[in-house]
Amino acid sequence: MESNAFYMALSLLLSLDATLFQIVALSLQVSLLAVLIAAVLGFPLGAAVALWHFPGRGGMIVALNALMGLPPVVAGLTVYLLLSRAGPLGEWGLLFTPSAMVIAQVVLVLPILAALARQKVEELLVEYREQFVSLGMSRSRMMPTLLWDARFALLTVLLAGFGRASAEVGAVMMVGGNIDGVTRVMTTAIVLETSKGDLPLALGLGILLLALVMLINAGAYLLGEVAKRRIG
Repeated sequence: MESNAFYMALSLLLSLDATLFQIVALSLQVSLLAVLIAAVLGFPLGAAVALWHFPGRGGMIVALNALMGLPPVVAGLTVYLLLSRAGPLGEWGLLFTPSAMVIAQVVLVLPILAALARQKVEELLVEYREQFVSLGMSRSRMMPTLLWDARFALLTVLLAGFGRASAEVGAVMMVGGNIDGVTRVMTTAIVLETSKGDLPLALGLGILLLALVMLINAGAYLLGEVAKRRIG
């Protein structure tokens, strides 16, 4: 039975099944957009926490570290309450749309990117502090320099964020509704099709999800190696 399901899954992949690849395309769209937004917000936030000392800084560091392990269902519930009709953002009509799924994934990924970026920037700041002082650089000028110097490490952080986003089920199902052709992504489709007994489609999506994650990791690794060689 399982072997037949596996062969049927391969057949779906080789035949470029439209339903399967529609789900994959939406998954990539949602996760990549969420990671991009989280990076634009999270990397500067992490660098700012590393560079500036302000009241409540310790509490913010603790909060960021704690939110790295935020349960997805809690993130999903929070976004659901914000976007529901009775919520403060209910008039936007975003609930059960891909936009709501992006928001939920941003909530999950942003603390990871911000917390890990802060750690890396703090490490580099210790290494370069004397040079910055001798050049008379302000902290606002240090930020882009440190973020650029940490770009290879931050690429790995981005991959961790993408892994968290692309593997998410609970939060995106709560705010997206797993609507066929609208908000059904790979992870939610795998759960649904497995519960229905449609193992070929579930296996096909699982194979693609694993392959995509491996491909992105390999591409990022090769890009990093090429860049390191060019800069010596």
